[in-house]
Amino acid sequence: MRFVIKILFFVIFLSLPLFAKEKIIIFHAGSLSKPFAELEKRFEEKYPQYDVVREAAGSRLCARKVAELHKPADIVASADYKVIDNLLIPEYAKFNIHFATNEMAIAYTEKSKKSDVINSTNWPEILLNEDVKVGHSNPNLDPCGYRTMLVVKLAEKFYNINNFFDNLFGYGNFYENGEENKQKIIVRPKETDLLSLLEAGVIDYLFIYKSVAIQHGLKYVELPKKISLGDNKFKEYYSKVSFKITGKKPGSFILKKGEPMIYGITIVEHDNILPVNKKGAILFIKFLLSKEGKDIFMKNGQNVIDPPVIRGDSSILQNE
Repeated sequence: MRFVIKILFFVIFLSLPLFAKEKIIIFHAGSLSKPFAELEKRFEEKYPQYDVVREAAGSRLCARKVAELHKPADIVASADYKVIDNLLIPEYAKFNIHFATNEMAIAYTEKSKKSDVINSTNWPEILLNEDVKVGHSNPNLDPCGYRTMLVVKLAEKFYNINNFFDNLFGYGNFYENGEENKQKIIVRPKETDLLSLLEAGVIDYLFIYKSVAIQHGLKYVELPKKISLGDNKFKEYYSKVSFKITGKKPGSFILKKGEPMIYGITIVEHDNILPVNKKGAILFIKFLLSKEGKDIFMKNGQNVIDPPVIRGDSSILQNE
């Protein structure tokens, strides 16, 4: 009997590796949640030996989890490629793939005040209305947050509205946590944290990416291309406005200038934070860049960069 039990345990022990899936840990921007959920499903169907574990947060927070908290991760995908350049390269990553674009919009619902009259011309006036509540993500944690600041500054120029930025936000050159007028402005770590507040009617309007508004079936104001940060033709015009965000060290700042929106993705490479699954990470990125991956982004209201632009030493992608 004991012999039979030992044989059974031995068989089970040998079988464990056949059933245990290898994890691929991905930290990604909140705005990538929908397309990445579909990428995960399709990828795991194609490669059943892997288990994709996703953690959504503001892009800068994603990078800081690696660079400052040293949390294990295989991949970081950011809504702003410069987050990878500024916070991860060269110490925690060696390359940066520019793979997708987006643009800003103002989302709302039928519950939103003035929802029956708002449009791409009168939205600044409506947002300034004293009983209208506006949401945006934290500029120090999330690119959508500082892009909101840039959009409002561009709108001040485009519509020729004196002090529009100061009257709506009043932050000066940078945002300090908690300084917003909470009777008027609601701030959360990432833009997707505000979706439930919008749908519940706690806020009336939300500065968010157009793709996210589309994915959640929200009404939205389509901004003029000179404001939306979504058209490379207006690169110089975008660069006329800027906003400061916190830097790597306490008390330091990074000046963010307006520019067309470009998403970036990389693999974590560091002596003390080795990728949990390098081979799996490489396969996932290759799948994301494949036609099937690109189709997923397009279906979710997000344009892709085709072919993708690869900056830095991406030799790791050719090693597997």
